[in-house]
Amino acid sequence: MEGVDQWQLLIAVLAVWLVAYLLRRRLDPQINAIPTIGPSAPLLSYLGALRYLRDAEGMIWEGYKKYRGTVFKIAMLDGWLAIFTGPNLIDELRRSADDEFSSVEGTAQILQLRHTLGPSADDLSHVPVVRDKLTRSLQLLCPEVVDEVSTAFQEYIPAKEDEWVGVRIFPIVQQVIARASNRVIVGLPKCRDPKYLEVAVNFTKDVFISSFIINFFPDILKPIIGRMTTIVSKNKRILLPMIRPMLQERQRMYEKYGDDWEGKPQDLLQWLLEGARDKQISFDDLAEKVLLINFGAIHTSSGTFTHALYNLAAYPEYQQPLREEVESIIAEEGWTKTSIGKMRKVDSFLKESMRLADGSLLTMFRKAMKDVTLSDGTRIPRGTLVAAAAATAHRGDNMRYPNPDTFDPFRFARMREGGPDAATKHQLVNTSVDFLTFSLGKHACPGRFFAANELKTMLAYLVLNYDMKFEGGKRPADLRFGPVQLPARDATMLFRKRRGVPHVP
Repeated sequence: MEGVDQWQLLIAVLAVWLVAYLLRRRLDPQINAIPTIGPSAPLLSYLGALRYLRDAEGMIWEGYKKYRGTVFKIAMLDGWLAIFTGPNLIDELRRSADDEFSSVEGTAQILQLRHTLGPSADDLSHVPVVRDKLTRSLQLLCPEVVDEVSTAFQEYIPAKEDEWVGVRIFPIVQQVIARASNRVIVGLPKCRDPKYLEVAVNFTKDVFISSFIINFFPDILKPIIGRMTTIVSKNKRILLPMIRPMLQERQRMYEKYGDDWEGKPQDLLQWLLEGARDKQISFDDLAEKVLLINFGAIHTSSGTFTHALYNLAAYPEYQQPLREEVESIIAEEGWTKTSIGKMRKVDSFLKESMRLADGSLLTMFRKAMKDVTLSDGTRIPRGTLVAAAAATAHRGDNMRYPNPDTFDPFRFARMREGGPDAATKHQLVNTSVDFLTFSLGKHACPGRFFAANELKTMLAYLVLNYDMKFEGGKRPADLRFGPVQLPARDATMLFRKRRGVPHVP
């Protein structure tokens, strides 16, 4: 009985400590000075956190209407989230120093990377490779991406000229993006290996599942919960034996021939290996970088492109204008990075789809590394998670975008007709306080130039080769959970191979 009493006492002490810890998190006087959407009282704020999971969009718009151009806060299960609205404050967040608002720490907290990936999550050596080397090599790699996109779509969409074929499109988009991206990440034949692709796609899903579970718990318990959620580490264990022999063979060729040899791969894996030689980075660490790059390449692009395809099927009248643009450019110049860059309507269609639904209602997640006072006098206490309201930036103001709730696929193509500056400002890859899909500033998505080129190639190929529609003509409702806005996973699109597709180079 004495042992039982001791256990009961220990549990009671832990319970009291946990309640005190949570109350202290909720009662910070500086955070309490920021207006709240939902209950703000201790414990009752968790009702707001539950509402955030099921109606984040409603809370964000409520906050925007009440506190437009300022900051408001929303309760999450593990703390407060301060949301920046209006172009001035969002730009102030962009300009903030990393020792004030840290992008690395904000992303690590949202995705719980240190508890899902371990210490390697803090090594960002792959980022400059993606941002610089990959972007400079897009012209060289474009034929590889076009070939993989064409091969994959022909394999996954068995459409015929004389009949419509129903296809559950989201998993196909995931596979095509995984293959096209990995044609550049690890090259042939690995990019077509079903087991490798399964790991790459599952890793992306499992990071989100694990982070969602971990975020249910207070900080003190997260390391324990992280060790209990093993789905991410399982994928790492499966991938390492696939990648390690490739790295060993490439290292052997380097030791035998030096920096250049016949058939030397031109892909991210090779560039990562070359950058790791003087940094004592192990092959296992490089394999983890491959997973991280896949995470960035597959998740957001899959959702983004599926949103665009659903719009294309729901508004089939826009397929012909897109098709005419693609046919004329490809017939004259072929499939190159330069020719794809001239497809302004394709570029605009994707950007408008992203403006209305880019996967998340919030972006630019940062963590306050010290107490920060904003230009409007708002004080953000150290440790607070902050974000920018992308949904209201994209749809909250007629001055930015006329009829902002209307899908106008060639909106940005028209805006680019205003001269050289406008032609650059309103292209897909450009970031601004009015278009936050790729984040903003020095922490904007480093792979957005590759992603944009890949997505435009996919859209151009589909409109050139297929007619598309929904059986009922209506776009399926998006899936929403917290700030996440995803296209319906199980929706079926109808495809018919186009008759008389002109031969183009």
